Amino acid sequence: MAARYTSRGGRPTDFRGRHLKLEDLRAEEIQNGYLYKNIPPYPQPEFRVSKLKHDTGPGGLEGIFNDGGFRGSGDKSLMWFNLTVGPEEIRSAEEKLLEERLPEVPRQGAANNFLWRFATSPAFSETSTYGSFRFTLPLKDVLSVYRQQVCSGEEPVMKVYNTSIYKQGVQYIVLIHSPEHDKWFSDHDYPLLEDQPEDAVCKYKDGHFLWRSQAMCETHWYEMVVTENQINADRVNGWEQFYVWDQVSVALCLEPGEVLTLDRDQLGKGLTFCEMFDAPYMEYRKHNFKKFDEAKLLVEGLCPSTTLQRETSMKEHFDVADPE
Repeated sequence: MAARYTSRGGRPTDFRGRHLKLEDLRAEEIQNGYLYKNIPPYPQPEFRVSKLKHDTGPGGLEGIFNDGGFRGSGDKSLMWFNLTVGPEEIRSAEEKLLEERLPEVPRQGAANNFLWRFATSPAFSETSTYGSFRFTLPLKDVLSVYRQQVCSGEEPVMKVYNTSIYKQGVQYIVLIHSPEHDKWFSDHDYPLLEDQPEDAVCKYKDGHFLWRSQAMCETHWYEMVVTENQINADRVNGWEQFYVWDQVSVALCLEPGEVLTLDRDQLGKGLTFCEMFDAPYMEYRKHNFKKFDEAKLLVEGLCPSTTLQRETSMKEHFDVADPE
């Protein structure tokens, strides 16, 4: 199965029971050159997220279809997903930014289609760092199955688990467990997610996660320019800056050996193909990736009702030419 996260090298620095914003992390005086860079203005939108994703390689794919679902891993048997932000979430977050920054400007008078240009980090990528296969599932379905199978019909408990900072990435982790598993996490104070302030990095509300992304770019090609009646993404020619990037991961606690079972057709419906993320450190993970034709044959053997499709990029979704 897929690991929970990857970035450019090294073990993370973990802050248990806290979701620390970038300014809080800087105050911790972490030895990380990326974190302290002077970056031009960029958006820090709020995404309303209703889907989860799990990337894996051929072995993980076979295991998931053979088991009929997902197993946990590690000493606390955690099953890992990441929040999925697609074009719909980008458009919604952009509209909210326009309303906040330019409340008096009619929507037709304000520039739109700018936010996707900043979504350059791996958190928004059609490529993968884990393997060729991506499962994208509705959050409500995963929580419903978890409630029935793991929590005996009771509501799952959501907690602030960790902030993990890597060389170039910040991972905010939400822990979800059964009320009966409280004792498993008594080694530390993990606050309830519902008790976090309204401006917290991550909240759960009305069946959605609200993620206030603070570093959505990784590579900064654009700067955000706000005028009296527009918000634009202006390309800075001949210049680029690398920075930290953030994402939210969700860790569901299972009993050792327990499988979170989903319908096979539902698994197949949410399955897509990913190319490998382009980075030097990915060389040792090449075995987790297949060519598209090979991947299609593997999926046909495991779930004949599924026709594997490629993940598409933000640029393909929005279908807009780069500005001059």
